[in-house]
Amino acid sequence: MSHSSTLRSATLTVTLLLAAVALTGCASAVSLEPAADAKSTACADVVVRLPATVADQASRETGAQGTGAWGDPAAVLLRCGVPTPGPTTEECVSVNGVDWIQDDSDAPRYRFTTFGRTPAVEVILDYDEVSGSTTLADLASAVSVIEPTSQCTDVTDVPEPTSTPTPAG
Repeated sequence: MSHSSTLRSATLTVTLLLAAVALTGCASAVSLEPAADAKSTACADVVVRLPATVADQASRETGAQGTGAWGDPAAVLLRCGVPTPGPTTEECVSVNGVDWIQDDSDAPRYRFTTFGRTPAVEVILDYDEVSGSTTLADLASAVSVIEPTSQCTDVTDVPEPTSTPTPAG
């Protein structure tokens, strides 16, 4: 092999390595903190079923177990293994058979946490970038592998009393 072909081969190798590093740098892992129960079998079942796209956003690699992210910059973040919420007065929405408690206190970033499933799954999304209903619909199949033990109820779900109690006296 001549000196010039060795030099061309080395230059090509360096160029390919630099291109690979540049491409990898563009799609760096999203840094997320794992939830307390992220190592559970249920969370592993959810994560292996996460879709490649959510709300037309491509999936991203994450740096923690039991997590998922979509979009560049990340518009949808998922953490499995968060504490299961108890009764609440916050709005509850049902999307494709999965009940979610909606927290809009940090709008336009919304937090949705599954209700009636243990461990719970938390999804944080940016409403300026993605639709909440599309995002939750895209994630429902993966999240639904955690069997529900209860569901959201509404005041209208509580039966009316059949008789009016009278005070004792």
